[in-house]
Amino acid sequence: MIEAVLIFNLHGTPRLSKFYRHYSEQKQQQIIRQVYQIVAKRGEAVCNFIEGGDTILGDKSLKIIYRHYATLYIVFCVDSSESELAILDLIQVFVEILDKCFRNVCELDLIFHVDKVHYVLNEIIIGGLVIENSMSSILQSLEEQKKLEKNEINKVPVKLDYYEIMTILNTRCHN
Repeated sequence: MIEAVLIFNLHGTPRLSKFYRHYSEQKQQQIIRQVYQIVAKRGEAVCNFIEGGDTILGDKSLKIIYRHYATLYIVFCVDSSESELAILDLIQVFVEILDKCFRNVCELDLIFHVDKVHYVLNEIIIGGLVIENSMSSILQSLEEQKKLEKNEINKVPVKLDYYEIMTILNTRCHN
């Protein structure tokens, strides 16, 4: 099971954090700091997974699996039932999908489009379990979502005055 997905920049600033096990806000911040400290000091020539997450997450069977892309670290904290290579492939799929969504994803995309990044992640992982790893299926789902959003935008009148807005809100509240 995937316990957490973390993305942070080279300075340790979190750009995305998704925990699939309940931790207090304080514990989440501590985990992010500790994972960053461990991952940031590793060299480029070492492997991309670290056994024994007991010092961070309190569970010896946990592993930290990460990839370094330009100015970002993408980190998955997983239990022993997950394959390291499968998670590395999943990280690659996640990044390639983000690349297609944002035309070469960068740190600013994660900052300004956090909702879309979470949506992509939720298409891949739900409740800590991988539900889809096919890029074509995920991209198709994203395209369908984009069409739905476009249809919703087209339904909204372009120019509304205060009275029209209040009428719409009152109608929605009473239905």
